[in-house]
Amino acid sequence: MTWTLHWLAAAGDLTPWREAVVSEIEIARRAVASVLPPGTIDILVQRDPDGVLPETGTGGYAHRSSLFTLTLDPENPNFEHSLSAGDVHRTVAHEVHHCLRMAGPGYGWTLGEALVSEGLAGQFVHHLFGTPPEPWECAVDDATLRARAPDAAALSACGYDHAAWFFGMGGWYPRWLGYTLGSRIAGDWVAATPDLAGETWVNVTADTVLAAARGRTLPAAGSANGCTV
Repeated sequence: MTWTLHWLAAAGDLTPWREAVVSEIEIARRAVASVLPPGTIDILVQRDPDGVLPETGTGGYAHRSSLFTLTLDPENPNFEHSLSAGDVHRTVAHEVHHCLRMAGPGYGWTLGEALVSEGLAGQFVHHLFGTPPEPWECAVDDATLRARAPDAAALSACGYDHAAWFFGMGGWYPRWLGYTLGSRIAGDWVAATPDLAGETWVNVTADTVLAAARGRTLPAAGSANGCTV
């Protein structure tokens, strides 16, 4: 099983950083392979200032089970620090988790499933590298999380606004609420799951993870089974 890199060049040359990026991707591959089969995945590496987080100069997006994009902006003032501090190998591991989950139960269509998929990917990264939460995983305080915690109907809604929940678009929710909430939800499941190992990291059902968070991060009553609109 292999990961194949495809370097896009039309938007800008990445040659000066190629060796460092390849090294970071290999760090991620070895870490993932130490826990579960790393899959056969194509990785598009591109230069695009509009496709990165301003805070890091990096970004990732999983398209399907066999493909994700790693986006870099070397002109971003935070990029060099991100590259040297391990952000790239953590981003790669996060997106690989998405790809592997897409090959199993899927990323999901409901708010609850999306929270679980993002939260699991983040917790998987912490498991691999022993790193603290990323800024987007601790962006919202406890009081706001309690006030904004979705009920069963919201969790099972297919018509949720992903950009609003996860990026704060439209001003309805704080920026990164979904990532912080997802990290807490998945963290509840990790804490409640002894001897967690192997493909359970990607194949656990969303309902199982959400059940572990009820009465903790999520309200105690209700079920998120099914898809409502």
